[in-house]
Formats: sequence, C-alpha cells, structure tokens
Amino acid sequence: MILRLISANVILGLAPIALVIASWQGLVSFGFAPAALLPPPGHVFGRLLQQLVTWTFQLEIAATLIRLFAGFAIAVVLGVSIGIAAAASPAINAAVRPIVRVLAPLPKVALYPALLLLLGFGHGSKVTLVAADALFPILLSTYYGASTVEQKLIWSAMAAGTPRYEILFKVVLPAAMPSILTGCRIGLVISCIVVFLAEMITSTDGLGHALVTAARTFQAVDMFVPLITISLLGLILNALLGAVRSYLLRGFPEA
Repeated sequence: MILRLISANVILGLAPIALVIASWQGLVSFGFAPAALLPPPGHVFGRLLQQLVTWTFQLEIAATLIRLFAGFAIAVVLGVSIGIAAAASPAINAAVRPIVRVLAPLPKVALYPALLLLLGFGHGSKVTLVAADALFPILLSTYYGASTVEQKLIWSAMAAGTPRYEILFKVVLPAAMPSILTGCRIGLVISCIVVFLAEMITSTDGLGHALVTAARTFQAVDMFVPLITISLLGLILNALLGAVRSYLLRGFPEA
C-alpha cells in the first residue's frame, strides 16, 4: 500500500515535468520557435550531460551551492532564533513586529546595489542577499509555530520545575518544528532563485554567470544548461529537505 502511494506520488510529480518538456519539443518541432533561439530539449540535456563531467562547470555549480548554503544557513539560524524569542518575549515581539512589517514585503533585490557598495562583488553581497530573502519566511513560520504551542504543555513543564530556557528548547522548539521546517522549505526555494539572480546581475562565476556569458555569445544551448541545472538542484535539495522533515516529524500526525 505504501509503495503504491509512493509510486502514485512520483508519477504525479513527474507528469507536469514531462508535459513541459513535451510542449517545449512541440514548439520547436512545429516551427513556432526557431531552434537557434529555443533549442530542442534533447540537445540541451545532451549538452548538460557533457558539461556535468567538466571541471569548469563543476566549479560553477560549487560556487552557486556555497553561496546558497551559506545564505540559507544564516537565514535559518537568525529566523529560528528571532522567531522563538519574539514568541517567548512580548518586549522582543514589540520590537521585531514593526521591522518585519516594513521589511518583509520589500523586494530584497532592490537592496543589492547597496550591498555591492558595502560588501563588494565577492561572496559577501550574494550570501547576504540570499540570507535576507530567505529570512522572513523562516522567521514568520517559526513565530507562528511557537505562538500556537498549547499552553498546557508549557504549564506542565513549569509545574515540573523545568527552567524557562529549557522549556524553549525541550517544549516550544519541538512543538513548533513542523511550522519551522515548512518555512525552511519555502526559504530554500527562495534561496535557489535569489542566488541565481544575484549571479546573473554581477558575478565572475556561478550558474547565473554561466547563463549570462552564454547569452552574450548567442549560445542558446549553453544558455539553457544553467537553467536546467539550477532547477534540478532545487528539486534535489527540496526532496532532501522533505526527507529530513519526514524523519524529524515521524511522531507528528500531520507528517
């Protein structure tokens, strides 16, 4: 029964991807788009396999992943810490709430020129942009999860003489974990998008830089390879985080 359910989920997940690839091939085959601008998917995936075994392309992937993981890790640490603190302390909540209301709707990419001036064109500006964009979904999810923890759990821990800081780590944090991990999955997707965009704007390496370089030289096939690569990386990382979520929440009914 479980295997059938997993197979059905896999088929449902792959069907939209297959539909997109088939539509892509149809646009090229029926002449709706010239092959010079929209190459057939077979050519793109063949070029991708060739690139994956080259040291140069592996370095591009590594540069993107380093920035992605660094920014995402910073966002997780800050988002979870601030979210838990805001839920536990009315004073911190009062200080954080207006900042979140102002900065959360702001497109963080608008801050990128200022980050370039402050942190330069290296990893720092891109990592900071990724962290800033991924922070708020994680922070808000953590705050919501921690704020909705049943009070009777906290009262029971207090009645047992558990110190306040231990209640945060032994009661509130585990109870808020489903919401936290949901925010992390959203933040991870945002991180993939933002790091690619930052590398397209200004970078000397990374998948975004590879796309811009190919576009400037009118190499259509090589232009699509970084797009497919970042999509596959996002798919793999999301699946891995989903597996971690299922493992950590194996005792939760909604997991």
